[in-house]
Formats: sequence, C-alpha cells, structure tokens
Amino acid sequence: MRTGAVAAARDPRPTTPARDRRATTPAARADRPAVLGGALEVREEVRPPWPFRLGGASMDGLLRRRGAALQRLLRIDGEPVLVGIVQPANDRVVFAARATTEAAARAGIARMRFATAVDDDLRPFYDRFHDDPVIGRAVRANPRLRVRRQPDPWETLLGAITEQLIELQRAMEIQRRLIAAFGYRCPHTRMRDAPAAEVIARQAPARLTSFDLAPKRAIAMRRCAAEVASGRVDLARHDLRRLQAIREIGPWTLEMVGLHGQGRYDVVPAGDLGFLKIVGRLLTGNPKARADEAEVRGFFERYGEWKGLAGAYLVHAAARGLIATRWSRDRALRPAGTRWSAAPARPRAA
Repeated sequence: MRTGAVAAARDPRPTTPARDRRATTPAARADRPAVLGGALEVREEVRPPWPFRLGGASMDGLLRRRGAALQRLLRIDGEPVLVGIVQPANDRVVFAARATTEAAARAGIARMRFATAVDDDLRPFYDRFHDDPVIGRAVRANPRLRVRRQPDPWETLLGAITEQLIELQRAMEIQRRLIAAFGYRCPHTRMRDAPAAEVIARQAPARLTSFDLAPKRAIAMRRCAAEVASGRVDLARHDLRRLQAIREIGPWTLEMVGLHGQGRYDVVPAGDLGFLKIVGRLLTGNPKARADEAEVRGFFERYGEWKGLAGAYLVHAAARGLIATRWSRDRALRPAGTRWSAAPARPRAA
C-alpha cells in the first residue's frame, strides 16, 4: 500500500484543469491530513466548542507535522491506524484515518480528538479566571491554550518515568531510543507507534538501562509495564492504585498520568521543578526561591477542578513575561503563617 492524503474539505464546485494542477503541488498536498493507504478511510469534521488552534509535532517524534497537517500512527487492538489532522478554518478541524476496519479508524480518531482536546469547552475556566491576578493576563491573551495529552495514558506513564529527575532534553533522547528500539514500525508509512506495555514488560532491566535510563527507573518501568499489560492496572479507568506500591513511582508520575494521559484537569504535577521555581518566586518575590511541593499544592487550590489547565497557563505566563513583578508582592499570593503574610510595616512618623 502507498501513503495517500485526503482533502481537508470537499469543494462542490466543478474542478478545472488549473485547479487540478494546483491540487497536486507540494504546498497543496501539505494542507491535507496524511493517512495510511488502505481499503477504508474515515473522515470526521469537528467544530470546536471553544477557540482552538492545532498545535505542533511532539518532541518524541510520534506526532509529526506534514505541512499544515499533523499525522500520528496508532494501533487499535494491534491494527495500525494512521490519523491525519488539519484545521482548514478557525471553526473547523478535520480528522481523517485509514485502517482495515471502520471501527479501528473511528477509534483512532477518537483518541486523537482526546489528545488534541478539540472537544473541550473551556468557557467555564475562562469566565472564572480571565481576571485572575496571576494567570488572567495569559488567559485573555491566549484563550486557545490546551494541555497537551497523549492518545494512550500508557505513553504518558512511559514518558514520565524517563523524565524523573533529569533534564527534559535528555529524557526526550531516551524516549526516542526506546521508540526506535521497541516501537511498532509501519512498513507502509515508516512511522512508529509507542512501545506497547507488553513489549517493555519482556525486556530485561539491563536492556532498558542501555538506553541511558537509570537502573532503578528501568526496574520501575518494567514493573509498571507488567501491571498494565496484564490488565491488573487499567489506566483508561483512572486505576492507579497498584502503581503506588512500585518504588520510584511517586505523586509526580501519577499526576502526570492523570493530567496528560487521562485528561483530568483537577490534578497538577506539583513536584514539577518548573512549578517549584515559579511558585517560589511568586510567594516570596525572590527570583531564586523555590517552593516545596506542599506550597505548590496550596497555591493551586484556588483553581479547584481546573488546577491542571491553570498550571499550563502559569508556565505559559512565566515563559512570556505575562506575570507582572508587582503580583509577586501581592499579599494574596503569600502563604499564611510566614513572614510574607504579615501586614506591611507602617511608616514611622516624621
């Protein structure tokens, strides 16, 4: 089979020879979601309930950009499915998938709709926090911001284990090596899917450490994979209890799975170094200060069931200078019971 493409939207007008030539140019083909050549193709057009912008490729190389479109290879019950996504207009997003069965194609589209959060209505969040003293400016400036997700929570768990206590770039290199060695490779597209849990469960810890993974984390990854592959842990049903008993699997890893793998906006990975730095600066006014995990959790309590999205906006605001210096001295941001929560000293009489 050959790799093909589908148009973002069908034009009902008669096609002229000039339009035919234009449709075969590389630029025109780049605006179409690439799909797997096969006997069956399924397309779904989505009108997002809230402003949406199609994002970019993933750092691990699984989600790729092809011109204006994104493409991702998935496996549904062992069957390869190639999903393409394109946004021909602000109010429309087109998903296209090829597979040998319609059920697999639609399941692949459903996973990518979840991963892009295209169906999420974020108006309640915007209405509550567009005037927030910390993230409000960022919310107003970029209402399209979404929390990036993986189409399968197992991918999030696998990635989170590699990212523990090391810099992100090094973690991405480890993930790409694991994908190259153990990920499924489609012979028709030369794209890969993430390594399946049962594949990782069969690897010796020494084999996993050969990809620069720390020995303790290699053992934890293998144990997590065995739990998921056996069905004792069902990540799709938010069942993480058995993972808590595995060494090296702490709150940060589980919260990453909850936010980025299960789509839960009510959790935030409080132990993330970025949050420790940003919240520490906000609470003290000291640019070098670091909060502890409890302080980060306390800070995000104000955002209730939207903690995860608020965290994404906090990182977005800090990276783009949308948090004003004066906010770091706002008493509302200071934890009770510290010298920062005391009332400001009154000026002495002259």
